[in-house]
Amino acid sequence: MSTSLFDLSGRIALVTGSTSGLGHAIAQGLGEAGATLVVNGRNVERLEETVATFRTAGLKAHASRFDVTVEGEVDGAISAIERDLGPITILVNNAGIQRRAAMTEMSIETWEEVIRNNLTSIFIVGKAVAKSMIPRKQGKIINICSLTSEVARPTIAPYTASKGGARQLTRAMCTEWASHNIQVNGIGPGYFQTPLNEALWSDPEFNRWVSSRTPAGRWGRPEELVGAALFLASAASDFVNGQIVYVDGGMLASL
Repeated sequence: MSTSLFDLSGRIALVTGSTSGLGHAIAQGLGEAGATLVVNGRNVERLEETVATFRTAGLKAHASRFDVTVEGEVDGAISAIERDLGPITILVNNAGIQRRAAMTEMSIETWEEVIRNNLTSIFIVGKAVAKSMIPRKQGKIINICSLTSEVARPTIAPYTASKGGARQLTRAMCTEWASHNIQVNGIGPGYFQTPLNEALWSDPEFNRWVSSRTPAGRWGRPEELVGAALFLASAASDFVNGQIVYVDGGMLASL
């Protein structure tokens, strides 16, 4: 019984921004638990490569190219997925970007780009998928938040604002949709070695700072997010709603 709680056989999982980094690791983990994967991104070549890699590993995977910031593309893609594959029962809102600059030197265009990609996209994709989940009375939505949903660092103001917004949007979605048996939760990664963070982990000084500041003494590995994602995507979390699970090696707990 305990292991069956985490079985995702028969579920369809859409993971946005899943051709690399944390999204790729989460998608692979959900696929290994039995879910049929819908891999999303904007680059067709990378999508095809990712799907081929997953299929070679014995996973059920399909590609869906759409821009998470364009509502018309999202709505059309969600309709096509549900028509061709079946109902989406798991959504992981993972797509996001980072732009670094001092606030006094940051353009409004850069600010709006980050907010739209990291926060507005969660609203757009979440709303589109929830419209189908609500009448079925079943669904799991996982929004990828961040340590910066709680704390801040210099030069990443729009990212920090977007991830703080993602935390609160997660709670808003829970408040509106929990009565329809939809669980909406978030995962807040700490410092992970991904392409998005390459400018940080390739910097020896910052690398040392992260290792010394994190009680675990190291950066996270993308596959270490899979356990939290599997928990929140499965029946094991059916009465968990509106929560953010921080996977950070203890950083937030330590002064």
